[in-house]
Amino acid sequence: MLILGRDDVERLLDLDQLVVALRDVHVQLSAGGVSMPPRIAASVPEREGFLAAMPAYVPGLPLGAKLVSVFPHNVDVPSHNALIALFDARTGAPAAVMDGGYITGARTAAAAALAMKTLARPDARILAIVGTGVQARWHHRLFSHVRPWDEVRIAGRDARKASVLAAELGAVAVETIEDAVRGADVVAATTHPADPVVRREWLRHGVHVSSVGFNPGHWEIDRETVRDAKVVVELRAAALAPPPAGATELQGYEGAAELGEVLAGTRPGRESDAEITLYKSVGVAAQDLAAAAVVLAAQRAT
Repeated sequence: MLILGRDDVERLLDLDQLVVALRDVHVQLSAGGVSMPPRIAASVPEREGFLAAMPAYVPGLPLGAKLVSVFPHNVDVPSHNALIALFDARTGAPAAVMDGGYITGARTAAAAALAMKTLARPDARILAIVGTGVQARWHHRLFSHVRPWDEVRIAGRDARKASVLAAELGAVAVETIEDAVRGADVVAATTHPADPVVRREWLRHGVHVSSVGFNPGHWEIDRETVRDAKVVVELRAAALAPPPAGATELQGYEGAAELGEVLAGTRPGRESDAEITLYKSVGVAAQDLAAAAVVLAAQRAT
């Protein structure tokens, strides 16, 4: 059984291969070919943290599961930590255990970048990233990997952190979130929200909004944005489930399309330049398996 640490995973995970693998997995997911039970979690109320278990089987890939802990108030260690275990799909024998923190960051942003590439206007050139943590860095990396930008804005609740991150990434620090969002063609929200950080009144017509932030019981985007947008999710059964599995913003919502349906052409994506599109992510185990399989194949090829 292989044991792969973070350095191994970082060396082996090719981002182009990851985006292709995620596209294939999402099409399979929406076609009903993936076995993926709902995520379950054990809570640690005194730290507002939880440990989630996420198993799945995608035909053609190893059988696997991710264990991920989310402790948003961590200071000295990352807020998200994970392990991914892979098993031979023919025999059930253990094949590999690998660090899942790097994979979680990469696949979350890569799936959001895939959705953005699919749903944003072709002429979108101004990107606003809301947040200053790990996912803000990953979104800058992956969104820039799949599309060029004339301007990238960074904003967060802490203007000092936004300034530091913008300098690190070669982006533009914007003093307020509202100023960053107004006039942007694409808005990527990557926060641990207490109150909505993206509001409908700030959004221009034709904007694409990506929301990957998660905090059970709290909204990262406001109700009016959900109401006015074409909503696309990874999997309806996951996104519409009660938190902590599903998205707080989508409780009671009907009509969401799945990313795999849009990619396969069975549901429409963007239908006009004025339409607002929204990709709301909750993260699904099939994405982790796609990334882990890329890592395992690369290791076996060495």
